[in-house]
Amino acid sequence: MHVMSSRIVDAPEGVAPGLVVLDGRGLGVADAVRLADGAARPVPGSEAMKRAEESWDAARRIAATGRVYGRSTGVGANRNEDVPTDAAAGHGLRLLRSHAGAIGEELPARQVRAMLAVRANQLLAGGAGLRPSVVTALCEALESGAYPVVNEFGSVGTGDIAALAQVGLALAGEHPWRGPAAPTPQPLDNNDALALISSNALTLGQSALALHELRGLLAATQVVAALSLLAVDGSHEAYAAPVHAARPHRGSAEVARRMRELIGAADRPTPPLGRIQDPYGFRCLPQIHGPAHDAADALEEVLVVEINAAAENPLISPDDMAAYHHGGFYQAQLALALDHFRLAMTQVARLSTSRLSTLNEPAYTRLRPFLADHEPASSGVMILEYAAGAALGDLRAFSAPASLGHAVLSRGVEEQASFASLAARQTLRACGAYRLVVGCELVAAVRALRQRDLRLEPDLPAGRALELAESVLDADPADRPLTHDVTVASELLDRFTDIWKGSTS
Repeated sequence: MHVMSSRIVDAPEGVAPGLVVLDGRGLGVADAVRLADGAARPVPGSEAMKRAEESWDAARRIAATGRVYGRSTGVGANRNEDVPTDAAAGHGLRLLRSHAGAIGEELPARQVRAMLAVRANQLLAGGAGLRPSVVTALCEALESGAYPVVNEFGSVGTGDIAALAQVGLALAGEHPWRGPAAPTPQPLDNNDALALISSNALTLGQSALALHELRGLLAATQVVAALSLLAVDGSHEAYAAPVHAARPHRGSAEVARRMRELIGAADRPTPPLGRIQDPYGFRCLPQIHGPAHDAADALEEVLVVEINAAAENPLISPDDMAAYHHGGFYQAQLALALDHFRLAMTQVARLSTSRLSTLNEPAYTRLRPFLADHEPASSGVMILEYAAGAALGDLRAFSAPASLGHAVLSRGVEEQASFASLAARQTLRACGAYRLVVGCELVAAVRALRQRDLRLEPDLPAGRALELAESVLDADPADRPLTHDVTVASELLDRFTDIWKGSTS
């Protein structure tokens, strides 16, 4: 399966490792996540900084000799109102102040830091025409741990202008920072304001965080499914190589191959001695997990383009000394890719609840209903079906296509909106619900394997996963609250991701 590779380059000679070089060309999703988590430090590339300086110089010269949107004119429906020369110096700060109106809860540090990383890299693509010291200030903030106060709502997918205006005011010293060592205030003017806020950096940062977590959980889900398959003596035929060679969808074929590695199945397994075929939760796993992997790859391709794009309006082109007015900020590709990905992940989660139901059936496990102990009328893990169903309900709600939204704004001048910002928030919110659904399945799968006293080969990835799960999950089969069990299992999924990754080169 093809996955866009993240570009964490070797540090320049004489510079410590653990750095991400920002150059406006090769920042990947994994890079952005590392910077958001404080797991790496940003270093602006020297050639990229030179590109930013040329863009800034060109922008000032162009704005001084002609009408340039947002620099020598107003914005939105005010686009035809010229800014007098004697008022130009203060125009930038007025624009930032008027647009820094994001509302709602403060965003967590991680999301704001992801935005700062994306915006710094985009500026180095060389199309914004913004003073280069802003890039340096953003990198200083990422290194020190400082981040501006940014509120949740303000974007409809045509630029995160409210959030980025808050960043701009913070850089100018007029808006609060959280954390230590805020950067030195920047002298922002009419040539800087729109150039900074004409971006979807918050939406892109949030999307990168959500994709990174859900892609890992998708991998972990297959490891959990492998344990469930072994707990019910499931057939290996659904993952046979000839099946997927006959219907060669890339994602499905890769999922089937990975399942064979997880459980130690042959490419052409022998037919089962028992039931002739399994429920869909096992039999259709490649056909449902595969499209989710494909959707993740498609989303990552969009993100890599956008994270490294000079999409500012207007685009400053030093080569021909022109300012191009355009709609490159409109995030239709991203909104549609996020919606597609959430829908695909919801199907994967729904399949997990199907396997959970199968684990509760004596016909498949040869155990008591609901994997209960031997006390009369014990309920065992019965409640997990209800809990998983409730979490799945939230996941379904988060999967409603945000791209169906519509807005007419700024006196009708901006008569469309992608709502990619909503799609990103919904994808982030889906992470927690998805994790809980699969955590419920893992608790049941491990209990079934324990009650059947099935020992897996320790060299198999599934064997390593079971050993890990048994080391942290309570073995007591008596009726008791299972909240803690599911919490522990949900947290364990990140380590299952590593097992999945390690099951093949």
